[in-house]
Amino acid sequence: MDKRIPQNKKSKKIIKGDKMERTLILIKHDGVQRGLVGEIIKRFEQKGLKIAGMKMIQATEEMTKKHYVITPEWTKKLGDNTRKSAEKKGKKVTETDEEIAKRIHSWNSEYLMEGPLIAIVFEGYHAIEIGRKSIGSTEARKADIGTIRGDYSVDSYEIAEDKKRSVRNLIHGSEDSIQADNEINLWFTKKELYDYKKKDWEIIFK
Repeated sequence: MDKRIPQNKKSKKIIKGDKMERTLILIKHDGVQRGLVGEIIKRFEQKGLKIAGMKMIQATEEMTKKHYVITPEWTKKLGDNTRKSAEKKGKKVTETDEEIAKRIHSWNSEYLMEGPLIAIVFEGYHAIEIGRKSIGSTEARKADIGTIRGDYSVDSYEIAEDKKRSVRNLIHGSEDSIQADNEINLWFTKKELYDYKKKDWEIIFK
């Protein structure tokens, strides 16, 4: 019988032990509009992950601010990447790293709020790594064929910059265990997460 998680000691052991992980996947509004929800879920399920929680939700500005956290590392990375891209075009960037980060953060938030999205918690062995590999590179144009972004999107930083918006790449996935924990707690309550046995695991991981 399926059980809702109150995160008891037993469920924590199941989640964290022996490379068992949970990751947050967001199918953004363009993925919903294009009818790709089923295809995206199918890829994760066929890989051997199970759904621990899923819902359609409209993101609020408060949620996006907590989801996209501006850190010094992220700010510097954006600044460096923006300047390198501009140099290739023979342009000069006059913005500071902080101004660039604020602008990109605003675009990312707008993208996440433009319509209802599907939030899913997938659970399984190496779920975070599998999730990132399945999704592909952040810039869809550079994502490998066979990944979700590589197969269903061709957007690029160059197009996004020209149109003054975030890169439209269909999907988000947690990058590491700390981010996964924070994002799952942001998008789901404990009562919305489920702990149950997935029968095919007995075959796959026998």
